[in-house]
Amino acid sequence: MEYSFNCYGHENVISRHKTTLEFTKGKNLTLNGDCIVGVNADFDLHSIKKFIASVKSNKKIKITIKNNEKGLKEEIKAKINPDFDSDREMVIRKSDFISKRTLAINADKSAFELNKKLIEFLKGKENKVVVTLRMGWIKLK
Repeated sequence: MEYSFNCYGHENVISRHKTTLEFTKGKNLTLNGDCIVGVNADFDLHSIKKFIASVKSNKKIKITIKNNEKGLKEEIKAKINPDFDSDREMVIRKSDFISKRTLAINADKSAFELNKKLIEFLKGKENKVVVTLRMGWIKLK
């Protein structure tokens, strides 16, 4: 199973946070939001909860951030938080800290580690990416 949603860039995307990354439904972003890489997200909490229920036994997900027109793609591997419950923000953490805003923990990348071309693209307010959550991943040797 998978779930996808859209979000957009913002001139204040700086992607400097070393332990988290975030997508928000908010339309504005200050420079203090250094983990936010997408604004105006259109994710649906009910649909995400259905996705989470489908991956509970596996717990592993792959998060893909993609813009096909520009050929930009980034993948993050993480473990799902079964208690995610935010209809405004979605946080992915490298640590194992959990709150209702935490979609996933033990991620292999933070905002700071994302592809720099993708981050430059996300500095444009009209620039859209599709974020896809997929169940599981294959561990590479």
